[in-house]
Amino acid sequence: MKKWSQILDPIIDEYGGKKIELNYETPFQLLMAVILSAQTTDKQVNKITPPFFEKIKEAEDIINMDIDDIMNDIKYVNFFRNKSRFIKETGIILSRDHGGIIPDDLKIMQTFPGVGIKTAKVVLAVLYDRPYIWVDTHIHRVMNRLGIVTTTSPDATDKEIEKIFDTETKRKLHHPLVLFGRYHCTAKKPKCENCKLQLQCSFYKKNFSKK
Repeated sequence: MKKWSQILDPIIDEYGGKKIELNYETPFQLLMAVILSAQTTDKQVNKITPPFFEKIKEAEDIINMDIDDIMNDIKYVNFFRNKSRFIKETGIILSRDHGGIIPDDLKIMQTFPGVGIKTAKVVLAVLYDRPYIWVDTHIHRVMNRLGIVTTTSPDATDKEIEKIFDTETKRKLHHPLVLFGRYHCTAKKPKCENCKLQLQCSFYKKNFSKK
């Protein structure tokens, strides 16, 4: 555990001061933005949300909004029809059953329409500083390249990370790992030449070490 924490220090040093790249003002807007970001880039979500977020700031604001109007506002993200329904239904549940407050509970979060384990972890880590690492394709790739896990899916990586890292490490790593995978350790043409993790990286050893 200590070994991996030390190896990942360069990632924390470079990206530790940065926050989630989705724009939002209220907790409910954060939840909506994360739902919208599924299979859509943060950049695209930030592009379409400003006029939508002018109308919807809290969960109760969504109750009287027509589903067709929601779809029209978010139509430029993938799967906007399903996401419109998820946002509408989740807003109603939050307003009705939780006083409009995002519950600080991983299991309860996953009962909301459109909120899986990844979305729940993102929201709770950002809002309540919970020690969760949401494993997307970026983190899955980085963890396997560094040999921290040997897994075939993000879900499997998620389960392994829960066992490998302690609470404080998970709290420090969630943002840096996403950003490192998104901008440095990319799927194609990763920036291996100036990476401080060359000695640990299987991708570097396979593709660059002999050169």
